[in-house]
Amino acid sequence: MKNFPVTLVLALSCLVACNKSAGPAASSSASSSATSSAKSPDAVQQKLQEYSGTGATDCGRLNVQATADQSKTAGDCAMQASQTKHPFYVAYDMPGMAVGVAGNADGKLFTVQSQGSGPSAALTSGDCPSHLRIASSGRVTCFAPGDMGSIGAGHTAGSIPPGMANPHATGSANPHATPK
Repeated sequence: MKNFPVTLVLALSCLVACNKSAGPAASSSASSSATSSAKSPDAVQQKLQEYSGTGATDCGRLNVQATADQSKTAGDCAMQASQTKHPFYVAYDMPGMAVGVAGNADGKLFTVQSQGSGPSAALTSGDCPSHLRIASSGRVTCFAPGDMGSIGAGHTAGSIPPGMANPHATGSANPHATPK
């Protein structure tokens, strides 16, 4: 019974290590309720993996209940990978949308966004319009402060379509919406 804590720590360490890719420290997201459940990759995940390439570090996929520590771990992972030009990707699930950022081995950054859910979800993606940074929300983004736009579909990078909340703003409400 004396060795139980040591065995438990080793077992948990193995579980965490087995879920990480090679490269910068990836977040341990396998068992947290604040991370998206493990399931087959959706369109956002597939596009992020396509952009980042082979051997990319999965820095995590967090939902709106992610703690500040989980967001910091994911952010540190992405920033470190980007600085060393190690491929990576990170994504965030929010009500009605998912956003993510990927970087490849050449240091090129990409953004992916999905609105809606299921097969009818609208996926947009493209080159990042700005440098990688940590937004005030704690999420990794490559949009300039105050900008979070839809790429394509008649919108220019950096513009927020009318009625669309900025997922990187502090809080989940649209700061530009007029009260009813």
